[in-house]
Amino acid sequence: MAKDKKLVEAITSMEVDFAQWYTDVVKKAELMGYSSVKGCMIFKPAGYAIWENIQRELDRRFKETGVENVYMPMFIPESLLEREKEHVEGFAPEVAWVTHGGLSPLQERLCVRPTSETLFCDFYKDEIQSYRDLPKLYNQWCSVVRWEKETRPFLRSREFLWQEGHTAHATAEEAEERTQQMLNLYADFCEEVLAIPVIRGRKTDKEKFAGAEATYTIEALMHDGKALQSGTSHNFGDGFAKAFEIQYTDKDNRLKYVYQTSWGMTTRLIGAIIMVHGDDSGLVLPPMIAPVQVDVIPIMQTKEGVLDKAYEVADTLKKTGLRVKVDDSDKSPGWKFSEQEMRGIPVRVEMGPRDIEANQAIIVRRDTREKITVSIDDLDTAIQEVLATMQKEMLERARAHRDAHTYDAHNYEEFKDIVTNKPGFIRGMWCGDEACENKIKEETTATSRCMPFEQEKISDVCVCCGKPAKKLVYWGKAY
Repeated sequence: MAKDKKLVEAITSMEVDFAQWYTDVVKKAELMGYSSVKGCMIFKPAGYAIWENIQRELDRRFKETGVENVYMPMFIPESLLEREKEHVEGFAPEVAWVTHGGLSPLQERLCVRPTSETLFCDFYKDEIQSYRDLPKLYNQWCSVVRWEKETRPFLRSREFLWQEGHTAHATAEEAEERTQQMLNLYADFCEEVLAIPVIRGRKTDKEKFAGAEATYTIEALMHDGKALQSGTSHNFGDGFAKAFEIQYTDKDNRLKYVYQTSWGMTTRLIGAIIMVHGDDSGLVLPPMIAPVQVDVIPIMQTKEGVLDKAYEVADTLKKTGLRVKVDDSDKSPGWKFSEQEMRGIPVRVEMGPRDIEANQAIIVRRDTREKITVSIDDLDTAIQEVLATMQKEMLERARAHRDAHTYDAHNYEEFKDIVTNKPGFIRGMWCGDEACENKIKEETTATSRCMPFEQEKISDVCVCCGKPAKKLVYWGKAY
């Protein structure tokens, strides 16, 4: 039993040190490894498999809305990047540059893409000529590089994986519709697949994407009360089109500029899954995103027929579409249980000689550790029901946690007291003046997360300055 305990004891309690707990889980669950390039991480199979499932489901949803996948170069000429001044200024501090090709200096520096707006614009100016060429609904799956000063696995690294959608439309109305459509697609994905509830809203002008007319966001609350921006969708209007001369001839043979959007989600979603659902034993993966949904653990597996039955059960479950593995290692059952919990596998199936003789098995839920004894003949149906219930209840618990850690502030003293003593979202009215945003950030380190689509009036005055309020804003400390 000492060995069985050791695996779990290696994780720092989240109540003692949440940051260390997070690092322990990431390492012990073997999601990633550190590379020799500072600030860059190695995705191990368990971590990359989660991203593959995210990618697969998002890609399916994108394509249902007419989106097609493309791929752009990873290098951007400096002259191209500088054609949209506001955009390049927003990314300048984080850009990595290539100055040599082999041993020879380049005539022009190449930026390693921090994002691909300029590349898509350069492509669209030749690709789009007529209204018949619109809309363009493209997405790419790739990595980007941003030279972050401080990094943390999945949440912030110098190279990370993401998808970036870039669309072009004939009218401003179509672009706005697509911007909000993709934001809502992200929100539904987070809630339905990742079991993470989100707040949908618009970023303030201070927080919006460089070069955008409007940025929409989904904001999630982590277990420690910090916010995580989990997906963004940007309406570029015709600003980029004018900078890059992306024009088309309309039905009346008039020359017009296109309207564009951009939207993205990244591997930081893996960090969100860990911090929303995990516990002191490790990961707790929502069934829909878990690479392995069922871990079949044979008890006394050296006894005749036990392993054979475990493989038979696993094969039957796989035929129903479940993702299943058999832990046939020579470790003790207790160690296997701890490892299954550490890795967040939603359900384990225990079966030993007596169970097999009685034609039964024990299902154990990862989230609640509830044990259910069922007939082996009914195992597939019972597991499907357990996984569906688990998926639903994980979302409900996460939403209850978020709501219990969302507070209303009516004046600045109340706001500062909540920031100091009650980690979570703070709802407070805002006058619309950027000076108030700056003051709140400087004095409390809290930032505006979004102006929610569902507006309420909880006060008549700005939570910071006391002047007449214009918008309800969600505030919070963020990753």
